[in-house]
Amino acid sequence: MRSPSLTLLGLAAIPAALGLLALRSSPVPPTVAVTATEYALAAPDTVREGAVKFDLINRGKEFHHLWVVRLEQGKTLDDFRAALSAGGPFPAWARSLGGPNAPTPEGGEANATLVLAAGRYLLLCGIPGPDGVPHLMKGMIRPLTVVPASDAAGAPRADVTMSLRDYSFVLSGPVVPGRRVIEVRNDGDQTHEVELVQLAPGKSVHDVLAWVEKPEGPPPGMPLGGVSPLARGGVASFEVQLAPGNYGMICFLPDTKDGKPHHEHGMIQEFAVTGSAPSLNAR
Repeated sequence: MRSPSLTLLGLAAIPAALGLLALRSSPVPPTVAVTATEYALAAPDTVREGAVKFDLINRGKEFHHLWVVRLEQGKTLDDFRAALSAGGPFPAWARSLGGPNAPTPEGGEANATLVLAAGRYLLLCGIPGPDGVPHLMKGMIRPLTVVPASDAAGAPRADVTMSLRDYSFVLSGPVVPGRRVIEVRNDGDQTHEVELVQLAPGKSVHDVLAWVEKPEGPPPGMPLGGVSPLARGGVASFEVQLAPGNYGMICFLPDTKDGKPHHEHGMIQEFAVTGSAPSLNAR
């Protein structure tokens, strides 16, 4: 006769086995390719709901990012344009969900994974040109429809979490070299972003700011992307190859109280990538 204890152990193993099968069959987030030029975004018109990985490649000569905005209350692209033209605060019915922040021009690439519910969205670039006019006002904006899906993919597992606060960046732990997935959470009261920069030897994140203001000579760092404007409570992630060295994190968004960039309030930090560890997301 079979031992009752063995029978119980067998029953106990069923949920774990089912969980393993579910893990193996979990859909992989689809990849959406987006190409930026002056001044347009080439991208699909429709994607399925769930986690979506946006891969941005900048074919232009200027810096560009991809900013994903969810439209609520039945609003449209025309409503969004009208609200921006009228001035005032960012519309309450438009929610910033992040996206790949700016890579290097002329071939640079960046990515970000967002979890999207069915509905209406906008893809845009909010970076201003040399004349100070945001690129979206020059045509770098297009609608995106997210349709329902019965097998929506989940977000990727992160190696480290980055918390955006008013006004700082907080990492959940040390960052080691390799291909890493960084989950970004906005725990502040305002909308924030993170632009990740790999610093050149002997350079600081403040050197990067000075170069952005007056781009003369070789850049003191290489932009690797990050996450574009992310509203309070928002979550997104990005995948990046990190070599040993020093890196900078910057938020360029204007403060809702005084209009100054958040980095002037202290939202500019450095961290070092050292050591080694096996990647949790090895490809």
